[in-house]
Amino acid sequence: MHQMDGTADTPELTQLYADFEAESLAPLWTQRDDLMPMSPSPKAVPYVWRWKALYDIARRSGDLVPVGRGGERRAMGLANPGLPGTAYATPTLWCAIQYLGGHETAPEHRHSQNAFRFVVEGEGVWTVVNGDPVAMRRGDLLLTPGWNYHGHHNDTDQPMAWIDGLDVPFSHYADVGFFEFGSERVTDEASPDVSRSERLWAHPGLRPLSGLQDQTSSPLAAYRWEHTDRALTEQLKLEDEGHPATVEQGHAAVRYTNPTTGGDVMPTIRCEFHRLRAGAETATRHEVGSAVWQVFEGEGTVVLGGTEHRVETGDLFAVPSWVPWSLHADTQFDLFRFTDGPIIDRLHFTRTYLPGRRNEDLA
Repeated sequence: MHQMDGTADTPELTQLYADFEAESLAPLWTQRDDLMPMSPSPKAVPYVWRWKALYDIARRSGDLVPVGRGGERRAMGLANPGLPGTAYATPTLWCAIQYLGGHETAPEHRHSQNAFRFVVEGEGVWTVVNGDPVAMRRGDLLLTPGWNYHGHHNDTDQPMAWIDGLDVPFSHYADVGFFEFGSERVTDEASPDVSRSERLWAHPGLRPLSGLQDQTSSPLAAYRWEHTDRALTEQLKLEDEGHPATVEQGHAAVRYTNPTTGGDVMPTIRCEFHRLRAGAETATRHEVGSAVWQVFEGEGTVVLGGTEHRVETGDLFAVPSWVPWSLHADTQFDLFRFTDGPIIDRLHFTRTYLPGRRNEDLA
């Protein structure tokens, strides 16, 4: 009997495979291992980008490439070596370092893709989201959900850089993208300390009666570092006092949430912040879905697929689906992470495996 590997050893079989190709057909039996692997086998690879190198390239780009209409943003995408021909960090996530020089303005536009910004250092830029100026400062998470007009203006004479995260690859593969140009500058060049969205929504446990309808993405444009830092600090204090509060010994973590639903901040992107005490380490995990991490502060080691990488403030790394990862903290180790978790969860593909642990409740 002929083996199901696509090998043609008779004239009839040769003709059959030629007819498959002529009619744009592909038999499953020649590609089952690629289409249905025994476990995820991502083309994306684990990879580390060094902040010092990224910032140097961004600074030089700022000297040589103007920001403005057309290109719109001086943003440099992190291109995973396993996904050649793209600027994708993972098959579903786009991440870039964006750089805005002193007194520069990035014009307004809007797009279907969901976006956020996370600031590892600096201040002085306001992102204007649907006419609401939102200050960007160290440790802040700033949201620009899909189809919201947004632009950025720098009120100082000093440059500023941050990371952008978007669902560009997922949107591209699903063919859902739309784009529109907006104002040549920004619709409100004010620079308030607190945005209007925060004045309405940033009060813990309190919801305005004028906003009782659930929203697909969070209406809160800024998640401030002082609140994130306090939450992580209190988790570790509770652990010290013998109360359950951390996800693992010495590992505090929070998820940013949509105050109208309690769910993720955007329908395609999950954002979290993790803090490890000096000397703490996480269990090794395999997770369906991909992630990008940025070290916010401190030094430590990330093990990706069995390979150790020392990382420090600003460094970024990609974790493709099902690639085992773990963290070890040399100092207090603060890390921001974003993932495609909302997509994976909604499609019921969620699965986590911890080698050597009971995993019945995780799969």
